[in-house]
Amino acid sequence: MARLPPSAHEPEPMTRIHKTVLILAAVIALVLGLTVSKVLNAPQQTDPTALADAGIILLPQSRALPALSLTDENGQPQAVDQLKGRWTLLFFGYTFCPDICPTTLAELRQLKAQLPPEVLERYTVTMVSIDPNRDTPEQLRQYLGYYKAGFTGLTGELAQIQQLANAVSIPFIPGDTSKQHYTVDHSGNLALIGPDGRQRGFIRAPLNPTKLAAQLPQVLKQE
Repeated sequence: MARLPPSAHEPEPMTRIHKTVLILAAVIALVLGLTVSKVLNAPQQTDPTALADAGIILLPQSRALPALSLTDENGQPQAVDQLKGRWTLLFFGYTFCPDICPTTLAELRQLKAQLPPEVLERYTVTMVSIDPNRDTPEQLRQYLGYYKAGFTGLTGELAQIQQLANAVSIPFIPGDTSKQHYTVDHSGNLALIGPDGRQRGFIRAPLNPTKLAAQLPQVLKQE
């Protein structure tokens, strides 16, 4: 009986080229798998367009705050350049404000109610008084307590408050204290201070609590 050639009853030995192709295919599959995993597990990136639509403007480079000391709503000194450990929204207003301030604080209270607990742990709202002539620490504490939202306050010397406001590009025009019922011209914009104590951006007025609640958590996840 004639003997069959080896190819008729058993596979030919794997050639060096075949082995190389299989190894390359395995390496490519591994690299692709790692890349996909990295993309899927990477933190969600902020969308500048969506942020801008919510009124959030991030600075290309963070800014240092001036080294000055104000007084909090409990009468304790607070170094402005030591606002660290949490994200802080700085709002420049005053307790005798007839319109912008109560509206803004009510919107910030509404925003707080829409933020998840893990975000609230990294976030605080501080109102800096632009009317220190009338806004004593006690006045600030009573006024902010009305909103029952855990807002904090700062007051102090007018010159230092102006220095801080100018440093974060939210200036105001001091009121004429010679008049009995004077007002102070200011905006409703907020300065966004990072956990490193440096200004990271702004939140433009008028505030939209719903849009802010959707976008702000992505910003506050950053360090």
